[in-house]
Amino acid sequence: MSNSTIDRIESATSSNAPKTTVAGMSDEATTSVIAALQDRLVATLDLQLTLKHVHWNVVGMNFIAVHEMLDPQVDAVRLQSDELAERIATLGGEPQGTPGAITSRRTWSDYELGRAPTVQHLMALDSVYSGVIGDHRATLEMLGASDPVSEDLVIGHLRDLEQFQWFIRAHLKDATGDVAHRATFDKS
Repeated sequence: MSNSTIDRIESATSSNAPKTTVAGMSDEATTSVIAALQDRLVATLDLQLTLKHVHWNVVGMNFIAVHEMLDPQVDAVRLQSDELAERIATLGGEPQGTPGAITSRRTWSDYELGRAPTVQHLMALDSVYSGVIGDHRATLEMLGASDPVSEDLVIGHLRDLEQFQWFIRAHLKDATGDVAHRATFDKS
């Protein structure tokens, strides 16, 4: 989890008490969980928009395979966003999903590619997935100590996100399983 994400969680914990809490959770734990889930909500909203952008702008070899592979990912990530938002609301928070909330809270740069060949988009998407997955994993430790229900939710999302990244990475390997595009392939 990036330092700015941790700072936001700590700031939310100290300044914004939840309107309601789930039985058995303290206000402090609830506020921390809401802030962590809000960051994951921002990440999944951004990811679904990025995936759709790639779907519209990918060209070249294997176009149709990549184009058609992305729509189920968009749909699944959209459901993840909905689950995160509903968990935030269940905890007494107010999920923030407006474009302004996404851009003001995210800690990463905007996706830079427009119309580009499949391999360029796949390499960029691999990096995007690495960031989302890494931040989801970093969030798990805090959730495990505070809210096993939210932890379970994020674990389920990770399972799908890691599979989607595997789909992306499978396009970047040669027949022997070696990475064909090492310069940008991150094995994290």
